[in-house]
Amino acid sequence: MRMQAAIMFEQGKPRPYAQSQALVIEEVELDGPGPGEVLIEVAAAGLCHSDLSAIEGIRPRPLPVVIGHEGAGIVREVGQGVTDLAPGDHVITVFVASCGVCRNCVRGRPNICNAGNAARAAGTLLSGAKRIRRLNGDAINHGSGLSLFAQYAVVGRRSAVKIARDVPLEDAAIFGCAVMTGAGAVLNTARMQAGDTIAVVGLGGVGMNALFAAVAGGAERIIAVDANPEKLGLARQWGATDTFLATEADVVEQVKDATGGGVDTVIETAGNIRAMELAYAITARGGSVVSAGLPAQGANFSYMHAGLVSDEKSILGSYMGSCIAERDIPRFLGLYRRGKLPVGSLKSGFLPLSEINAGFDRLAEGNVLRQVLRPNL
Repeated sequence: MRMQAAIMFEQGKPRPYAQSQALVIEEVELDGPGPGEVLIEVAAAGLCHSDLSAIEGIRPRPLPVVIGHEGAGIVREVGQGVTDLAPGDHVITVFVASCGVCRNCVRGRPNICNAGNAARAAGTLLSGAKRIRRLNGDAINHGSGLSLFAQYAVVGRRSAVKIARDVPLEDAAIFGCAVMTGAGAVLNTARMQAGDTIAVVGLGGVGMNALFAAVAGGAERIIAVDANPEKLGLARQWGATDTFLATEADVVEQVKDATGGGVDTVIETAGNIRAMELAYAITARGGSVVSAGLPAQGANFSYMHAGLVSDEKSILGSYMGSCIAERDIPRFLGLYRRGKLPVGSLKSGFLPLSEINAGFDRLAEGNVLRQVLRPNL
């Protein structure tokens, strides 16, 4: 079938992207689903900082590629062997393809599936196939096994979680990355307990979902840290008990003074080393830092090792919120239905495929939380 897709031919193009056309809208051919795959109509896809990092060249991708890894859609066709999904089903996509049989999958850690990681690096689906082609026949790489910045996508069966049809797809899309990553970092990786003191450093879509989860989980104090005063205001509205401006020279001392020496658990979602350094500095003795933000490849974070030992701090990575998607998406949707994860309030507007570059300009400026692409408008 033919469809419209946003293709990245080159990384690191200059801003504004609306002028440099970091993503080029083209008509392409999409093959039907192979065995164990499904064809979905993309109803909504979030513009995420991970996509922006790919556009900026911070995280290399095989080119050309259709990126887009946070979304929801409607199943239109299923491939051979797929018996538990049918045309018309609504699904949330999962940006880590998992094989179900590798060492990590069988240990209950499909978010770091070895086969899925290899497929991502190769720009293929988990099967090794590439289903997108330019009209001249040249293959186009898949982004995260999804390629959602397009009208349709062929994805592996394990890259889609069925949901009830009454969940608005524009909200459901945000669960595909921001909710799983942010809420999962708090509830799965950090295993926050009711009564804990927690901080969130970086208040984008992922950080705000970490904040929501901290509120839902009964944290006693919730400290929000960001460089944008407007986001700090939103954080207060949504449950933060204390807010601090990251650009203040003495922000570390401010947080320590306010908390009596530091924070039990700090969730870093900004994806840069300065934020990670701040997060580590405000962590109390015996506390933990959970990093869910992806910095540039090759970026290094350093610490005083003697202090790590004597203070018994922990440093943990959290990829996709340490989630098992089939388990955690229904759990998070339950919180959403009860108003505990108000992800709909994060939406900063909708845009058609033709405006995707302008959308990434707005994201790079840091003034939006989650813009939602509706490629079939």
